[in-house]
Amino acid sequence: MRYFLILLMFLTASFASAPARAETAYDFSLPNITGGELNLADYRGKAVLLVNTASFCGFTKQYDGLQALWDGYRARGLIVLGVPSNDFGSQEPGAKAEIKEFCEVNFAINFPMSDKVAVKGQAAHPLYKWLEQETGKTPKWNFHKFLIGTDGRAVRDFSSLTKPQSKKLIRAVEAALPQG
Repeated sequence: MRYFLILLMFLTASFASAPARAETAYDFSLPNITGGELNLADYRGKAVLLVNTASFCGFTKQYDGLQALWDGYRARGLIVLGVPSNDFGSQEPGAKAEIKEFCEVNFAINFPMSDKVAVKGQAAHPLYKWLEQETGKTPKWNFHKFLIGTDGRAVRDFSSLTKPQSKKLIRAVEAALPQG
């Protein structure tokens, strides 16, 4: 009986502390590159293009296209959200202040950015684990893009090879924007 009670207490504690399954991207937040949190619930009703970035990658020039997307579509309800990661080729080794300065000085980035997080594997941020569950996809390299719809659901992903100004990405963004 004693073992049964111990087992029951263990199981009850395990289930009580298990996080509820996230339903949408709005259930997550990311550490903000400027401090505090980027709560994705603040973007409710907007389309979000989530991009894992790196400062020293062959795709880093995509920052120009991402900033152009932000400039061209934010008034219509698009959030471009940069997520620095050092997961691929150690191409984002700096601290958040260095990453922020690099982006502002070299690309005039003013869209929201998180602090550096892992986007793949066991250490991946919970948002990226959720995206993998929802889409079956994980970033294969820097500048992988996930489009999240106005309902907080994953719409689709785009490989690092897909430039921010590509027709297929623009069409998907325009279709995902708030209507009305």
